[in-house]
Amino acid sequence: MGTQKDELGYVVEDILTTLDRSLRNHRAGLKFQEIGIISSVGNGIAGVIGLPDVKSEELILFPGNKLGIAFNLDAQEVAAVLLDSTDDIKAGQEVHLTGRVMDVPVGEALLGRVIDPIGRPLDELGKIEFSEKLPIEREAAGIMDRAPVNIPLQTGIQVIDALIPVGRGQRELILGDRQTGKTAIALDTIINQKDVVCVYCAIGQQSSAVAKVIADLVKYDAMKNCIVVVATGEDTPGLNFIAPYAATTMAEYFMEKGRDVLIVYDDLTKHARSYRELSLLLRRPPAREAFPGDIFYIHSRLLERSTHLLKGGSLTALPVIETQAQDISAYIPTNLISITDGQIYLSPKLFDEGIMPAVDVGKSVSRVGGKTQLPSYRSVAGDLRLSYSQFEELETFSRFGTRLDEETRKTLERGRRVREVLKQRQYDPIPVPEQIAVLLAVTSGIFDNISIEEIERARNKIREAFRKNLPELYQRIQSGEKLENGERQSLIEMCVSALGREKDGTASNA
Repeated sequence: MGTQKDELGYVVEDILTTLDRSLRNHRAGLKFQEIGIISSVGNGIAGVIGLPDVKSEELILFPGNKLGIAFNLDAQEVAAVLLDSTDDIKAGQEVHLTGRVMDVPVGEALLGRVIDPIGRPLDELGKIEFSEKLPIEREAAGIMDRAPVNIPLQTGIQVIDALIPVGRGQRELILGDRQTGKTAIALDTIINQKDVVCVYCAIGQQSSAVAKVIADLVKYDAMKNCIVVVATGEDTPGLNFIAPYAATTMAEYFMEKGRDVLIVYDDLTKHARSYRELSLLLRRPPAREAFPGDIFYIHSRLLERSTHLLKGGSLTALPVIETQAQDISAYIPTNLISITDGQIYLSPKLFDEGIMPAVDVGKSVSRVGGKTQLPSYRSVAGDLRLSYSQFEELETFSRFGTRLDEETRKTLERGRRVREVLKQRQYDPIPVPEQIAVLLAVTSGIFDNISIEEIERARNKIREAFRKNLPELYQRIQSGEKLENGERQSLIEMCVSALGREKDGTASNA
């Protein structure tokens, strides 16, 4: 018994000796840290005093590990934009500088995930294991680092691929009134991508609308190659403001690794409104339509990051904006039209008439993508845009008269069939070879004797026949090879045969 007490005494004495030695040798390191005090809290913003060395757009840590960004650096006070709710933040509390700007996780681990602009998961699939973070504000590539846009980005939407083609590295604006199918076009484009990484950035959307988009991406097996960045209307204006910049940084990671990326900003109208709200709360002077004077700059510096790199991949941007009462001359639409390389305008009039996608060909343009069209596509759809625009104008004038000459009547009938062919259901992207076959059929006059009601059935027959009967030509067109004259004639004959008609003069005159 005595031996055990002695051993216990030795152990205790040894522990105390070790602790005493450690305390004597320990030298506490001094760490300089600036601590500020919250002076005021508003709707998504906070005033902070006592941070003399804070830098512009530096992250500030608020109580409860909530983040804010230093926006206004006044002599007496720093105005910070909050990225989290202000419910538990009160005047008099302490804040700390972080010494870093806003950054987000990047990498392969984000694919298939739904996250917020800070990088926090929203999909209940567990923690994101990332190895790298990059700042959300990054310089765009210089002119010498950019390559020409020369590869098509196929949307699978026939009216766009034929008349308003988009190239990889292009910035193509999608605009139109509410409920005209803007998100549907962006969603169909994402679903049609096979070798392109897609980033869908929802800004200020309703949670239910975002949930539907995510459900559609999962349903059509597009989510595995997609990142969804979500800032809803219930989130703070600051979170909505940083959302597109954060999403672009995530997309740029893949572009710099040599991959092609598509990013959709849905939509920049709400982004502009979030920035307007912040600016007015921060007492910045308003300009046209109460937007701050630098609203053009915040969008141009965002979209300038989309490009085709000389050494690397490409980043194609599809920004979405909402017009009011078809007014494309408003402040934000005109800004973005001047920044982007073309626009797809969706008309509520066409939408009401059941012409979907409701693309107004006359007001839509692609300033770059025409050079990227596949040679076989260009040979078939080269003059289609002009002839279709002429048809629409002629149709408008024909309503004023009852008697039309034969040539005008034929032009109108052909145009109506082209319009019917360009109609397309959502979630049904059409492969390029099938688009070419159908367009060749309608421009060759094969559909001229088919009633409008039968056009969709005839189109489906041609698509199916092309897949089955000419698989080699199908693959050659898919790989980007030119359509030779003999192959063009074979394709016309296949279309005639698919519709169960004898080769007639109309088809042979193509």
